[in-house]
Amino acid sequence: MRLIDLHCDTLYRAYMEKRGLLKNDFHISLEKSGFLNTYIQCMAVWIPDEYRKADAENLFNGCVQTLEEQLENSGVMLIKCGSDLETFGCGCGLILTVEGGAVLAGKLDNVRRLYGCGVRMMTLTWNGENELGDGIGVSNAKGLTKFGRTAVSAMESEGIIIDLSHASEPLFYDTAQLAKRPICVSHSNLRKTCQHMRNLTDEQFRFIRDSGGLVGINFCRDFLSNNGTNVSMYDIIRAADDFLSLGGEKTIAFGSDFDGCKIPKDMKGIESMGELYNMFLRHGYREALLDDLFYSNAFNFFKKMI
Repeated sequence: MRLIDLHCDTLYRAYMEKRGLLKNDFHISLEKSGFLNTYIQCMAVWIPDEYRKADAENLFNGCVQTLEEQLENSGVMLIKCGSDLETFGCGCGLILTVEGGAVLAGKLDNVRRLYGCGVRMMTLTWNGENELGDGIGVSNAKGLTKFGRTAVSAMESEGIIIDLSHASEPLFYDTAQLAKRPICVSHSNLRKTCQHMRNLTDEQFRFIRDSGGLVGINFCRDFLSNNGTNVSMYDIIRAADDFLSLGGEKTIAFGSDFDGCKIPKDMKGIESMGELYNMFLRHGYREALLDDLFYSNAFNFFKKMI
């Protein structure tokens, strides 16, 4: 079984709680992923909204140091380019990402610095506002700031994928009009599945689909069902069904949000992905479609984008 997951907060937890990535009791430990023949995990450095300027930069630096120390002699590959993906083969690999453009601290030079550290994808915001623009939690939200427009262009030039999870609708559409390359929405569902502000409208999804972008299905209970207290893995299948109803066969992947949210009640973490795969099979999904959803859509996207 092969899997690429577009988003988790495991690195942030490991840094803040001084725990290991290889072995822990989180949703994800690399030890627990051993049943996967090929496993590539996007590891996000989360920048909470209370972190700005130097605090945001220092949080990023600490997480990257933790990642480098724990990957040394681990056999886990940090994937930085498309050729890395093509030669990867079996085992475990990581793609470094950032959740929150506040990490730039308003400095354009930090785009290049992030790329040099291995960052290959970044959300422009978390829920609040920062130097680039407004997140989904901002009242009367606006779109990209002047700095945000410059930063988006710099990210595309440098080779960092723009991720519009957590973006306000004005920010989403400003970026969609400005961007010259496909965009990712790493961990968001559809509002037709669940009426949460973090989920996408049909129109937003169609834009991502038509631009050759990628969307990761989020496992957060509150994004899967309007009744967040009684959510099961079947609701993940329901979310996939809704994306497929909009022609998402080559656009959707998984962006689990493991270690950053409350997941379905019958799900433990990464070790539950095999059972989820089997549930999809029982639901009538073909193996070829499941390979796209679990692996190939994300593989093809990253191969052309990084």
